[in-house]
Order: sequence, then C-alpha cells, then structure tokens
Amino acid sequence: MELTAKTVIVTGGGAGIGREVAAQLVARGAVVHVLDLKVGSVAASPSLIPHQIDITDRGAVDRLAAEIGAVDAVVNVAGIVQDFVDISEMEQATIDHVMAVNFGGTVNVTRAFLPALLARGEGAVVNVSSMGALAPVPGQSAYGASKAAVALFTQGLRVELRKTGVTVSVVYPGGVNTDITKNSGVESAAEAEADPTTEARMRKMLTQPSAAAAKIVRAVEKGTPRVIIGKDARVVDLLSRLMPVRTASLLAGLMGKLM
Repeated sequence: MELTAKTVIVTGGGAGIGREVAAQLVARGAVVHVLDLKVGSVAASPSLIPHQIDITDRGAVDRLAAEIGAVDAVVNVAGIVQDFVDISEMEQATIDHVMAVNFGGTVNVTRAFLPALLARGEGAVVNVSSMGALAPVPGQSAYGASKAAVALFTQGLRVELRKTGVTVSVVYPGGVNTDITKNSGVESAAEAEADPTTEARMRKMLTQPSAAAAKIVRAVEKGTPRVIIGKDARVVDLLSRLMPVRTASLLAGLMGKLM
C-alpha cells in the first residue's frame, strides 16, 4: 500500500511504539487519527488528529468510526501490561481489565472500522500482539493470554479476508524501550530496585521504539502476515516451536528475579 494521502487509525498513539508509528506514517504522507486515553502529548495537525477515547467502550469506538468515515488502514498498538503476579494472587478485576484493553479494545476498533476498509476494496489491519503470546511467561499469564487472543483473532481475520483486498498482519514485539509499565500503572520489582546505571544498561538491550515502529509501518505497506520484532522475540519464537515445554521452563528461570 502506498501511504501518501491514505487515512490510518493508530491506537495507543499517544506514547511509546504507537507514537512512533503515527509519526512515521505522517512522514510518509498519511493522515493519522490517534486513538488513546492520553493524547496530551500529540501535537495536532491536519495530518495528525488526536482522539481521546477509551477503546474498551464499544459504543464510543463505533460512534468515532462513523464520524471519521473512510479509512485505509487500522493499526492496533494500544495495550497494557500487568504486574508480575501469579494468577492465584491476582485480583479478578485486574485480569478483566487486561483482557478488556488488550483483546477487547483490539476487537472493538477492528470491527468498528472494518466496514470502511472493505468498502474501499483494499486496506490493511495490523494488530500488535507480543512475545508473551509465543511462550508462557510466569507472572504474566493474563497479559500473555490477552496477547495470544489478539494473535489468534488476527490470524482468523486474515483467513476470513483472504479473498478481499484487505491485508491482515500480526506483530510480535519482544522487549521495547518504552514506558509501558508506568503507563499501565505497574512497576516490576526489578525496575523498582534497579539503580539508574543498571536500568540504563537494561534499556540499551531493548529494541528502540523507532525501530519497532518501522517494521510495523512496513507491515502496513507490504501486508506482511507475521512480523517478529527483536532478537529476544526471534529466539523465543524459534525455541517455542522446537521445544515448547523446555522453553517455558527456561523463561521461568530467567524471569525469576522479577517475581
């Protein structure tokens, strides 16, 4: 898809990967509508239009879709993480909230704008899942389940739209240098106890948001069905297919300090 003069919806565009995706789309000539709970940092312009909205509110999303009208692509980046807590210790409200935002929000936005995409005869849907959907991470079971649901929902949608001009992509990012934990209202024990030098060193090991965004934008342009972002995600993807049980145990050991 040539992005010049195209209209694109980006959820979670107020920060992190989503903000970078929106900026790179605008740089390619697209008109971007940013959907986020927090849009104060979005500098509105004719090419970048912020909408403060709760994507878990299906009615609000449907009304916005009717207001915006014709679109060419939808990029669902919005998501939250949970604190590192076992399911047995999690509040049900936390589980429900993670599922509502990560999976429910993606479904709401996709369904709301899908008729407009199909009416165009061509377009793109890109949904961001997570490395956590490739293999179980202890203390992140609700988050992983929500992102696995996003992945399977996206794969199913791709099959359903195979005879249309709408491409469908699922993205699996590994660790990305964003403030998603703070934006989600959680903080891991490792983050809380890490000294500034250690935290800086840890962040250098992560994929930068601009690099992650570039691959997501490329998926919009090319219709790439499956995108893996980061060396960590590529390793987990490979190992989870070769030895799924062993990989889960390895991740349990690596994440032990965060529990």
